[in-house]
Amino acid sequence: MRTVVVGTSGTTTDDVIAVARESARVEISAAALDALAAARTVVDALAAKPEPVYGVSTGFGALATRHIGPELRARLQRNIVRSHAAGMGPHVEREVVRALMFLRLKTVCSGHTGVRPEVAQTMVDVLNAGITPVVHEYGSLGCSGDLAPLSHCALTLLGEGDAEGPDGRVRPAAELLAEHGIAPVELREKEGLALLNGTDGMLGMLIMAIADLQRLYTSADITAALTLEALLGTGKVLAPELHAIRPHPGQGVAAANMSAVLKGSGLTGHFQEDEAPRVQDAYSVRCAPQVAGAGRDTLAHARLVADRELAAAVDNPVVLSDGRVESNGNFHGAPVAYVLDFLAIAAADLGSIAERRTDRLLDKNRSHGLPAFLADDAGVDSGLMIAQYTQAALVSELKRLAVPASVDSIPSSAMQEDHVSMGWSAARKLRTAVAALGRIIAVELYTATRAIELRRELHGLDPAPASTAAVDALRAAGVGGPGPDRFLAPELAAADVFVRDGELIAAVEPVTGPLA
Repeated sequence: MRTVVVGTSGTTTDDVIAVARESARVEISAAALDALAAARTVVDALAAKPEPVYGVSTGFGALATRHIGPELRARLQRNIVRSHAAGMGPHVEREVVRALMFLRLKTVCSGHTGVRPEVAQTMVDVLNAGITPVVHEYGSLGCSGDLAPLSHCALTLLGEGDAEGPDGRVRPAAELLAEHGIAPVELREKEGLALLNGTDGMLGMLIMAIADLQRLYTSADITAALTLEALLGTGKVLAPELHAIRPHPGQGVAAANMSAVLKGSGLTGHFQEDEAPRVQDAYSVRCAPQVAGAGRDTLAHARLVADRELAAAVDNPVVLSDGRVESNGNFHGAPVAYVLDFLAIAAADLGSIAERRTDRLLDKNRSHGLPAFLADDAGVDSGLMIAQYTQAALVSELKRLAVPASVDSIPSSAMQEDHVSMGWSAARKLRTAVAALGRIIAVELYTATRAIELRRELHGLDPAPASTAAVDALRAAGVGGPGPDRFLAPELAAADVFVRDGELIAAVEPVTGPLA
């Protein structure tokens, strides 16, 4: 099993995904343990002084004006965790919670939070034991960090609340800690606040969405190429010199991917030979690289923001390298929230253009010789008519999910926290959008592969070798080809898994070489 070592200088997207999705083991570097101890020394010195210091010897938020005496400070830190663990709604996914915990650990280990090494080690022990705190859908406004989600995670460290064990069963956290020999922590000055005050939930979901969307954009380039073939379109619009004169990087990548898939096709170039000759293909086919490319460039910007946030130490107050402890606003989630929303917009547009290509394949008046709805006996058979209905419903859902969450703000904490990012909400809807986009691409794949096989059967035209590899792999995955009507839902679900798990890309790359 892979081991991820957390140091003082942030972490990587690969490490986050390894911990969140692959249950990689986690260790703290010696340098990080030293940094934790050094920062704690600063906090302890401040706690011994009579002057109030926010988060160390004061209340929180709108209650920060009260000075808290030494005898109440442990209770203060414990209380902030208990009171802030106020989420409601369904449980969020295990991978999201693991990313949330790991990213909070990343900031703790930066040496800017003042948390003791033993608290950080308990966070590691919980991750390595496969214990997943129960975190609820609602409770974060994306400012002062993902407060309620992080509080539910911190509550588990105290041995309170509920958590999911390695077997997936939800049980009292105290029982799970005891079974794995983990002692609950007793929080000291500033530690409760430091465990709650970060953008870790929205950042974790952004990182996983970027990884998933990278795979989906490559898959969409493949399905766009298959549709172009099935419609007897022209690949001339993919020529690199055309894309060089409008040098958006993503556009050139998408065109190159499509060209690689179409190499050696016997289907392309017949657009002027059928009963409805064309000078040009429809926008949904001809402009596929431009739309997918814009999404790829959006993805690149989101990756830049994620990398910057991964290098950050988000807490309030923070322990600076010169020993000062200063309040700040770095917990505001706006940078992450914006790109989460931007990705949802790009996903909606990619889904929209894929659905338009699918509809074109099914319309006998626009498919250039294919049977209506790719049915075996149109009229008796409905073919893929309702598969496109499902795809259209998903596209409509994507449009709703593209409405930005980050333009909203609702004040809280007696107007002290009077502007918030709603980044958690942006991340939650992006997860739904990514899943919907995968299904939309799967329906295009299902439709285009059937159309390609019908071209061979009806017109004697052979697809590109890469297209043949995609068709063969999809059939081997249990997704059937042309024929009389049958129960479609299981095959569409199998096509969704085929796309989501990267099997489509894996099928064509032995022919095309690596696709970007």
